[in-house]
Amino acid sequence: MAILIFFLAHWFLSLFCQTFFLHRYASHKMFTMSKFWERFFYGFTIIVQGSSFLNPRAYAIMHRMHHAYSDTEKDPHSPHFFKDVWHMTMHTKDIYLNYAKYKTQPEKAFQGNYPEWPLMDKISDMWSVRILFGIGYFLFYWFFATEWWMFLLLPIHFFMGPVHGAIVNWCGHKYGYSNYENHDHSKNSLPLDFLLMGELMQNNHHKSPNSVNFAKKWFEFDPTYPVVLVLNKLRVIRLRRE
Repeated sequence: MAILIFFLAHWFLSLFCQTFFLHRYASHKMFTMSKFWERFFYGFTIIVQGSSFLNPRAYAIMHRMHHAYSDTEKDPHSPHFFKDVWHMTMHTKDIYLNYAKYKTQPEKAFQGNYPEWPLMDKISDMWSVRILFGIGYFLFYWFFATEWWMFLLLPIHFFMGPVHGAIVNWCGHKYGYSNYENHDHSKNSLPLDFLLMGELMQNNHHKSPNSVNFAKKWFEFDPTYPVVLVLNKLRVIRLRRE
């Protein structure tokens, strides 16, 4: 039971930070927040993503490229140019690292207006820090795992952020239905979306990229949207007009 709770907590907390902070805030600025709360969610994202922390600047640049070049050869992670999800993910990783480590400068259209915290970026990207997170996951399993097969879940913990990204980028542009003609292959993979907190409603999102609610039809539900409304009500964030 402890392993299940730990796995689900890591899965959904990491996913929340990806969809709320990295995607809806860093990439699209669907809402604003004070510097205090920006640093709070920045640090929280580092803690819950742990060994697989994704740099907000690099994430935002890549996601903006994805919208601008959706399912074309310039899209950093369209599944329609790779034979499997592994090759797509490795291609995405190379582009991400170039931006995260400032080896490549993006086009001006994709620059700026994203959260940056150079000190924490440097610390969180240290191999010693990422390895320490990995050791922490392993020790938790060492003390609480009751079956050998539970240890097979550890690689997901080690690469939680990229795992989420791979599922969304692959399934969200290959499987499901379309509400809108977006001139790309974006889909709504609704049967799987309860595990991805709204991220698999890609067709809706590509139609209205600045809409904070990814659900559009009566039978669709974006689990992150009510959380955003509560945080707005509490004045932690301020929603912007679409």
